[in-house]
Amino acid sequence: MTIWVPGEAGAGGAEPPDPRRHAPATLRNRNDIVTKLRDMLPPSGLVLEVASGSGEHAVHFAATFPDLDWQPTDPDPTALASIAAWRADAALPNLRLPLQLDASGANWPIDRADAVLCINMAHISPWDATVGLFTHAARLLPPGAALILYGPWVRTDAPTAPSNLAFDADLRARDSRWGLRRVEDADLLAQRHGFGACQLSAMPANNVMLLYRRTTASANDLP
Repeated sequence: MTIWVPGEAGAGGAEPPDPRRHAPATLRNRNDIVTKLRDMLPPSGLVLEVASGSGEHAVHFAATFPDLDWQPTDPDPTALASIAAWRADAALPNLRLPLQLDASGANWPIDRADAVLCINMAHISPWDATVGLFTHAARLLPPGAALILYGPWVRTDAPTAPSNLAFDADLRARDSRWGLRRVEDADLLAQRHGFGACQLSAMPANNVMLLYRRTTASANDLP
């Protein structure tokens, strides 16, 4: 098993004998995330997880919510191999094979979902990926369904922790298209694509959970 830092161990390299990747943060944050998801997810249906990374979250969430079908995705073949390996180990009937999905792409390989979850993607991808997330979630989700984002988002109404400022500087040094995003910018995307007001929950380690629910109409629905 290989320790994995998203954005560093990507596609193109030789696969290790054990394709499973381990992202240490998943063990630290998964139970806190589950606590919030219990009030956000539907009792049954299909949850689309965008940017599933190593796949460890997908296994934990599928085991925790056995009445929900869990669809992991990622654009990176290395991540997809890791997800598939963790899935094989877990042997959970409600955890689907991973799909290759680029959030910024025009075509997603899925046509419906009952909830969309995206953890720690916005800051380590171009902003187009977050735009694509809202655009496609509006198409996939029925009215009332949840779009849930988790990560170190920046808020204008609250000070940014020094550790997050340092993290932001490091991200931008690695790739100028990366960096911590503003909640207010996500709110604008949500409004544009037919989601209601954000329900923000503070999380440990200077992270937040953002919950947007699909309304009955959006710009995508207009003639």
